[in-house]
Amino acid sequence: MTRAVNSKMAAIMVAGDIVAYLFSLILMISVRYALIPGRSLILTHLQSFGILFILFAIVNLAVGLYDKPTISSKPRVPGLILTAQALNVVIGIAYFYLVPSIITPKTSLAFYFIVSTAAMYIWRLAVLPVISSQRKQPAILIGKGGDIDDLRNELDTNSSYGLFFKEVIAPNGSSDDLVSELEKAASGSEPVVVVADFHDKTVESIMPRLYKLIFSGVQVIDASKLYETVFGRIPMSMLGEKWFVENSAEAFGSRTVYDFLKRTMDIVIAGTIGLISLIIYPFVVLAIKAEDGGSVFVTQMRVGKNGRTIRVRKFRSMTSDDNGAYGRDGKTRNVVTKVGRFIRLTRIDELPQLWSVVNGDQSLIGPRPELPALVEVYSKQIPYYDSRHLIKPGLSGWAQIYHRAHPHHAVAIDDTRDKLSYDLFYVKNRSLMLDVSIALQTARAVVSRQGV
Repeated sequence: MTRAVNSKMAAIMVAGDIVAYLFSLILMISVRYALIPGRSLILTHLQSFGILFILFAIVNLAVGLYDKPTISSKPRVPGLILTAQALNVVIGIAYFYLVPSIITPKTSLAFYFIVSTAAMYIWRLAVLPVISSQRKQPAILIGKGGDIDDLRNELDTNSSYGLFFKEVIAPNGSSDDLVSELEKAASGSEPVVVVADFHDKTVESIMPRLYKLIFSGVQVIDASKLYETVFGRIPMSMLGEKWFVENSAEAFGSRTVYDFLKRTMDIVIAGTIGLISLIIYPFVVLAIKAEDGGSVFVTQMRVGKNGRTIRVRKFRSMTSDDNGAYGRDGKTRNVVTKVGRFIRLTRIDELPQLWSVVNGDQSLIGPRPELPALVEVYSKQIPYYDSRHLIKPGLSGWAQIYHRAHPHHAVAIDDTRDKLSYDLFYVKNRSLMLDVSIALQTARAVVSRQGV
């Protein structure tokens, strides 16, 4: 239900953005020719601007204007629109000035971008909230714990979801008590939705009762699936062997076409960027040598697919290479160099890893490979941690985009457990579209010098 809502919202946002761009184009034509444009004149301009509209939508995707967090957080929208429009200005100028065979309204371009920016603000901040608002349907939430609390707070406070929890029932271990509370809460003339933690033992024991509710018009939803759709991560408190068995085919089964296309893209894109990046290698080498005279590269062992150890090479960004040899306090004895700080922020230090992608040890997109020393610790202390190794690791991934507390060069159990929830979301939902979205957002983070 909520996944369908999110897909519908994304489609509405894309369509609305295109309409805003089209409206701005028509207004620009009207001002330019001092008349109300006819169909022929509009179609003539669309031959040029149609391609730009597609490019603008890609930029909007890259900056995050179609992300779920954008739907949830209205204060983020103005800044994202301004960022997207700034990039669109550059693309528009380059497009019209470098391609001479199309209409080139150079004097009108500034007017177009001013109008389209205003149209985007009006559409996203005034019109979209009205369109997306919907009557909230009452729901009953059955479960307990931090993830259940987060789910309740998100749906109750966010108008973009069509549910609100009129009651929360915390299972206490007694199936009779749970059935009694559920029947009392579900009584009434209006059908309700029941969102339940199917992995809770008490909830499992009342499945026959939940089954019967379906025939009285009650929709029953798995809380873990709803949480996954809402937050873009797997709820760790609801994770267990049952989850892996239920999702084994979807998450870990063979995907022949996807795997072939992804491998082809890895070779073509990583090989092309790798060859082009050779141009800057001499400058990086000189900068590293000039600072401290140390080695240019570091080669470390990381854990790859199926737990196999792979060799990863990077430009050295720290004072030395300890290969993950952690001290008793759980921290490395290295510090980042001045050159290292720059090449990390710009991701230049990762460029040699492109050849690891070409030879098949890594992919462009996937969970980041971890040091064996840390994997040994995490595998013992974080349940199901090794499941992230069921697919090939990547240079960037879903967790790098959305998980903010990245553990670096230190044992961090809580942060890594949180990060695993994003890695497992990617493992289960990976697709070419998701990979493209991650790649675009990674590019945005690099260009904006945020790093990922």
